[in-house]
Amino acid sequence: MNIDDYKKLVNSTLETYFSQEIQKAKYDKTMWQAMQYTTLLGGKRLRAIFCLEACRIFSNSYEQALASACAIEMLHAQSLIHDDLPCMDNDDLRRGKPSNHKVFGEAMAVLAGDALISLGAQTIIERTPAYVDTKILIEVVNLYLKSAGAFGIVAGQCADIEAEKNIQTVDFEHLKYIHTYKTAALFECSILAGAMLGGASKYELDLMQEFSRNFGLAFQAYDDILDVISTTDELGKTAGKDEKENKATFVTLFGLDYAKEKFSELIFNCHDILKKAGVESQIFLQILDQMCERVK
Repeated sequence: MNIDDYKKLVNSTLETYFSQEIQKAKYDKTMWQAMQYTTLLGGKRLRAIFCLEACRIFSNSYEQALASACAIEMLHAQSLIHDDLPCMDNDDLRRGKPSNHKVFGEAMAVLAGDALISLGAQTIIERTPAYVDTKILIEVVNLYLKSAGAFGIVAGQCADIEAEKNIQTVDFEHLKYIHTYKTAALFECSILAGAMLGGASKYELDLMQEFSRNFGLAFQAYDDILDVISTTDELGKTAGKDEKENKATFVTLFGLDYAKEKFSELIFNCHDILKKAGVESQIFLQILDQMCERVK
């Protein structure tokens, strides 16, 4: 399997999940359509790809991680829906299309996001193959729920909102907290869930956690850099918005040069950790290389 194969598999599986529910829906059809809209809006499917590939690395099989990979994409879609709301980061565009609340209204967007969180957990429980050990399944669901809430993306969003109140007082540790929870948490969930389902050892899980945290911070630095050097058409969302909205980012706090240096340092760490873990994955390496190429 290559990146495109994984992406097609995840997209077709998600399409099947949602089409089945929309066909059955009656009074709540709009909610399902709103959930489907953002989840299937496009995107790189990095989190799902990491989940499937991590599982393959440790078991030579990815099928047992497909439900978790799709669930994590649902959770990611929820974070985008809520992130775009006027009361949050207030963006009218997502992946080059109108944001969820611009299509379905704010109330339905909130409800669709809420529903996606629980649907993801339900998907892991109901659609993971029966041969997966129950203890591992519980650990994966617990990891998913932690990533979704007060120990994950909600904590990161809260810290981000607090930072906006007085950006002058935000230091590197505060910024790192925001990005560790708001961005890195979902990558950690993706990679660790796949590794768990692939039967990774405690030592291997620890290294994969270290990799995912470095990658998550690198990805956020990458996103912060692209906000400055790219156009709205290239990004699929409003470019230059971080500075306008007084957001705490690697670039707004420390400058573009520092952000690029930090990005390079974190990517180096990722390569180093993969070597230490003895992980051989052309897909992991390809993702890292593609990011480096885009921020040159």
